[in-house]
Amino acid sequence: MQIRSNRNRLPITGVLPALTLMLAAVAPVLGDNGVTDKTIVLGQPAALKGPAANLGTGMQTGLNAAFAQINKAGGVKGRTIELKSVNDGYEPERSKAATQALIEGDKVFAIIGAVGTPTARAALPVCESAKVPFIGAFTGASVLRENASPVVVNFRASYDQETESWAKYLADEKGYKNIACFYQNDAFGEAGIKGITKALEKRGMKLAATGKFERNTVAISDGLTAVAASNPDAVVIVAPYKPSAEFIKAAKANAATKNAQFVNISFVGTEALVEALGSDGEGVIVSQVVPSPWDTSVPLVKEYQQAMKDSGNESQIGYISFEGYAVGRYFSQIVSSIQGDITRESFLKASQSIAGLDLGGLKLTTGPSDNQASDQVFMTRLTGGKAVPMNSAVTGVGESK
Repeated sequence: MQIRSNRNRLPITGVLPALTLMLAAVAPVLGDNGVTDKTIVLGQPAALKGPAANLGTGMQTGLNAAFAQINKAGGVKGRTIELKSVNDGYEPERSKAATQALIEGDKVFAIIGAVGTPTARAALPVCESAKVPFIGAFTGASVLRENASPVVVNFRASYDQETESWAKYLADEKGYKNIACFYQNDAFGEAGIKGITKALEKRGMKLAATGKFERNTVAISDGLTAVAASNPDAVVIVAPYKPSAEFIKAAKANAATKNAQFVNISFVGTEALVEALGSDGEGVIVSQVVPSPWDTSVPLVKEYQQAMKDSGNESQIGYISFEGYAVGRYFSQIVSSIQGDITRESFLKASQSIAGLDLGGLKLTTGPSDNQASDQVFMTRLTGGKAVPMNSAVTGVGESK
């Protein structure tokens, strides 16, 4: 009989503890998908190429500037924040696929800074299924606010609040009676139409006319014909910058609309609109959901400008990247307030109890039935190639978020 020696063997009670220590040394400590003992990884599906690319890249630039600044200061709860961005071309099905890839493939902790209403509608069910937070989307649509999913964390004021601000200025202050709307023929445009219709109905008014165009196109001719037929005093526009600019240029050359007041929603992308319009931009109004990114009397603006300089993106200072920066800072504040482990569940719970947070001059509040942090709308007028604030912020102007 052959006898095997046990001389070089460890007893089983010695092997398991040793193996556990080895694994702990090489593997990160996971609190939830996307969270390790050193990092928090976030995903962003957005238009990084194509006609709406300025929106996605603007949010991306602002988010990255915020995270670089936070990471340089030691991160949040000892962890650095990383952002993975994927181009969805501002198309719903691509956004859905990108969101799914970020969650299942990249194992991100949350989705942040997504761009658009139709894309948000497509991506949200993916997040709901995986119970992944959907944070700071670049849209004010009511679908993310009214009876919203528990995974949604909004930052910006709603489209209802922006359109109420339009009506307050156009109808109440200026006394215009004949207001038309040019809009994108999808969920984004429908959200804008719904908002301005509700705001006018409060005043016993209705839209004089509507004209539409298709997403990711600049086919504005039919829409302009429909709007011009009403000889409007003002035209409110629910569109990205390219079709909006094409429409305004053509409208200013049309006898029926050349003297109308043009008003754009914040989603338009102010800096790109200014560049595309040139001298035709004079007098055009744009509603905003963050303060002027050049007003350094606001502490958050001063910090934002420094972050953009430090990241080499000073030339991209503007409303979109400032919103992205603010969303990034808001995310870090929520994480900082978490008691215990950083999990998706603990993050969402913390996001529902933000009371009077001052984000450097921007007051934020949420609650169990209020998933939107800011209610402020800032009206600006394009003057001399710049967006000049018309007045102080209008707070809580909408009937609903």
